[in-house]
Amino acid sequence: MRFTCNFLFMCSGYYKYEAGYTPEFKGAADFAGRIVHPQKWTEDIDYAGKRVVVIGSGATTVTLVPELAKQAEQVTMLQRSPTYVVSRPAQDPVANKLRRNLPAKFAYHLIRWRNVMWGMFFFQLSRRRPAKVKDLILKGVQMALGPDYDVATHFTPRYNPWDQRLCLVPDGDLFKAIREQRASVVTSEIETFTHDGIRLKDGRELAADIIVTATGLVLQVAGGLDVSVDGRSVDFANTLTYKGMMYADVPNMASAFGYTNASWTLKCDLTCEYVCRLINYMDRHNFRQCMPHNDDPTITAQPSLDFTSGYVQRSIAKMPKQGSKRPWRLHQNYALDIVSLRFGRIDDGVMQYS
Repeated sequence: MRFTCNFLFMCSGYYKYEAGYTPEFKGAADFAGRIVHPQKWTEDIDYAGKRVVVIGSGATTVTLVPELAKQAEQVTMLQRSPTYVVSRPAQDPVANKLRRNLPAKFAYHLIRWRNVMWGMFFFQLSRRRPAKVKDLILKGVQMALGPDYDVATHFTPRYNPWDQRLCLVPDGDLFKAIREQRASVVTSEIETFTHDGIRLKDGRELAADIIVTATGLVLQVAGGLDVSVDGRSVDFANTLTYKGMMYADVPNMASAFGYTNASWTLKCDLTCEYVCRLINYMDRHNFRQCMPHNDDPTITAQPSLDFTSGYVQRSIAKMPKQGSKRPWRLHQNYALDIVSLRFGRIDDGVMQYS
């Protein structure tokens, strides 16, 4: 099947959905139970009354463990190293009160901007005073798990806050499952899978009926499409990204790509607005084509994502690059992007029209 269009807007995210990342585990073929990656979860997986080991420490893991613990006999979160985990109420009482007492649209904007400003403040505080933020997070974990829990081993990462994403657990459900001994955390490296579970490098063995490999995701550009322009294959790894949404010397194509340090949809909303402004501008001036082009030799290419997470580092070489100056530089800042994308000029001297 073939589709044609005048403008292509990719809203496919940046994950490869066919399969997640699973390292090769020694002895995996010997395990008598079932091994499943969360991206390949199926309805026939029955974990009720079973012993489940979830390998990983990221957002998927901290979401799965308390949910599985509701029915499983025992759930073990097996991690090579810890991640920062923060508890957050599933419902925002302040937001609920504002919705009850204010007009809906006004309450929505107040809540949205409160959340945006708090997120920006916390991110900047993490960058400028990482030790203080680290201490704050760890004190919260210790309070949630009790004074005797070994937070230093299981919830104290080797890196600073926001060098990787923080994991949010609604209403502290992960901590509750651990306190109630329905779930446990083991921090160690895997030596091999065995017939009955996993043997660790420290000699311990974890019995399991099901092993969930929440070991990460695979990134890709433009939904994995092979893109060419006039017969020239586009190598995204050597292509600058324009305003975080278009690509140098690729005409009439944009991608929705969100923030890594805030809500993904904040940037996607602004991108959608900008694409609409761009198309309307082209219609008003009878342009058929728009294409960002860099002719500034002083602009240097830099990695588009400044994250130490494994899934980013495995794929960063394949991702488009950001430039050292606007409009090729990614701000990761909602306030600056509002100025640039909602109110900035469409004809900025970088975008070429014909």
